[in-house]
This record gives sequence, structure tokens and C-alpha cells, in this order.
Amino acid sequence: MAKLQLTDVHHVYPNGHRGLRDINLSVEPGEFITLVGPSGSGKTTLLRTIAGFLQPSHGMVDIGGTRVADDKSWVGPERRDLGMVFQEHAVWPHLTVFQNVAYPLQRKRVAKTAMTRQVADVLEEVGLSEHAQQKPAALSGGQRQRVALARAIVSKPQALLLDEALSALDEPLRARLRQQLRRLTQDEGLTTVHVTHDRTEALALADRVVVLNGGRIVQDAPPAEILANPANSFVAAFMSDAAVLQGSWAAGRFYPDNRNLHIADDAVVSHPEEQTSAVRCRTTVAPEDIRLETFRGNGPADRTVGTVTSVLAGRFGTEISVDWDGGTFAVYAPVGALVPKTSDRVVIHIDRMHVFEDSALTTHGAYA
Repeated sequence: MAKLQLTDVHHVYPNGHRGLRDINLSVEPGEFITLVGPSGSGKTTLLRTIAGFLQPSHGMVDIGGTRVADDKSWVGPERRDLGMVFQEHAVWPHLTVFQNVAYPLQRKRVAKTAMTRQVADVLEEVGLSEHAQQKPAALSGGQRQRVALARAIVSKPQALLLDEALSALDEPLRARLRQQLRRLTQDEGLTTVHVTHDRTEALALADRVVVLNGGRIVQDAPPAEILANPANSFVAAFMSDAAVLQGSWAAGRFYPDNRNLHIADDAVVSHPEEQTSAVRCRTTVAPEDIRLETFRGNGPADRTVGTVTSVLAGRFGTEISVDWDGGTFAVYAPVGALVPKTSDRVVIHIDRMHVFEDSALTTHGAYA
């Protein structure tokens, strides 16, 4: 296992598109990080830069204390001693499972006895010992992906790179392989970088989640920190399906643009620093931070009222969509909570919200 270090890395494609901007990332030996972000955010470009498939336009990449890329030099992927698993498992159909896994050791000219032992050990680790002499065509998709994983780690690489490695698999197989992957990387002490579009997978697997947008890292933190304290409204919306609302922050209070949205002052858990004038803000409200109450047509006027438009049951709760005068809230109701029916009128209680200063919308007049 090795430390990965990227310093001031930029990448510009030949067509002028800037794939990476100001990337500074450190992955400690044995650490498991996930890269997440929308399409075009730079997560695959970043992984391919670490792997050596792309040469950065500027900046430095170090693997295990060795410089593999900078403005003057570049080490190709075949010399970086990395294991990599792709979305499509890419095992050779004409070779047996044993031969597929042994291939990296053959290239390194490992002695036959040692090679046989190492392959047997890793096949045991991934639960494929009984399939050693079978061809990939006789295996399931999950088994073939485990062959690819075994091949990637058999030579004990400096780091393991995973590019959507589980996304082509169906649930619950993906969930089982997710557990096996985490256990395996921990047992082997592998430094691991995993690109995924599955936010649940990213949060479940990672020691740290790295969120990218527009080629930049917008937050790098443990999963619990990402959910509890998102760095900005983009992270909250992308990682938690939070609703994003605009308004102003002044004199210790959030004033929504839509006056029909009523929010208790104690619901705000983070906000901009106090300033002499009002600042334009975006606030985010995660689905789990909203409670619903049946609307009975009476009671205080300062309540937010909406209409249920969708109710989707799940194993651990219910996902509800509620339209109101200013847009739509996604609401997550855990088991035991009120579950309204479609078309029901409900009172929306916001228990927790984050307020972020929006520099692009900041004004210098008092809130009117």
C-alpha cells in the first residue's frame, strides 16, 4: 500500500475543455476514498490521471513517494504498479479463472510455485477457489467481476483503482459485492480510489468521500460530515437530494424569497457570518429533516402547506414528494412516521436547514 498525492493538478483536453482544476488530494496508505459527482464533474478524469492514462497539463502526481507526473516528466500506467477494475470486468474469455488471475504475476516473471500459491490465496479470498479451472463464460456477472478484482490485487499493487466497478451488477448482488470489497480492501490494507455514481455506495464504502463539480473538489470529508455539514448547496442537493431555496440572511435570521415558506429560527443549524448588511443566500433542506402533519384547515396562519404528489414505499421508510407554492420538497418518512396519501394536504415542518451565502447573488441593501 502506498500514499497517493496530487498537487495543483490541472487537465485540459485537446478540444479546450478543462477536465480538472486545482486538484489537491492526499490519500493515506490503506485509506479507501470514493470520488462522486455529476456527469462531467471530473471524477473519471481524476482517476485516469492517477492511473497514468491521462497526463496532467499542470501539477504533480506522486505514488508511494515517487513522482510519476509533473510538468517535465511522466511515467506510463504500466510502470505505476497499480491495480485497476473497470465497470466491464474485461476478463479474457479464452483463459481459465486461474490463468486470468495469474497473468500479472506471469508478466512479472514470478516463479511458478510462488505464483500458484499467490493465485490460490487470492481466489480463496474472493470465494472463487472452486472455479479456478472454469472459463469466464461459465460464471455469473458477479463472479466475473470478482475475477477482475482478484487479478487486480494478486500482485499486491501500490493502490487499487475502481472505475464504476460494481455499477453493472444488479441488486442485491451489488450490495453483497460491496460488503466483500470493503472487507477485502481492509484485510489487504489496500489504498483504494473508487469512482461511483451511486451515492449510497460512496457513503457506505468510503473512509472519505470526495465530491467533484466542474473539475474541482468541492468537499472532501468523511461520509457523516458530508451529510451533516455539506460545504455548500451543491453538495447538499447532490448528496442528500436536499431542496434548495433562495433568500437573504440578515440580523441573525433567514428571510425566504417566498413569503409563504415559514421556518422557525431554531431550524437553522449553519449560516453565514454576521455582516452589517443583508447577504443573498441559498438554504438547503434534506428529506429527512422535514416532518409532515395532516392539514385540517385551521390553526395558525404562519404554516407552510403543500399537496402530496407522490408516495413511494421502501424497506426502511417512505419517500414522499410534496408540492407547495414555492416548488417541491422531497420528504423521507421513517418507519412509524405519518405516511399521507397522494393528493392529501399537509403541513410542512422544517426541523433542520443549512444557509449558505451565495456570493453570485449578494446584495448590499437591507432586506426589504
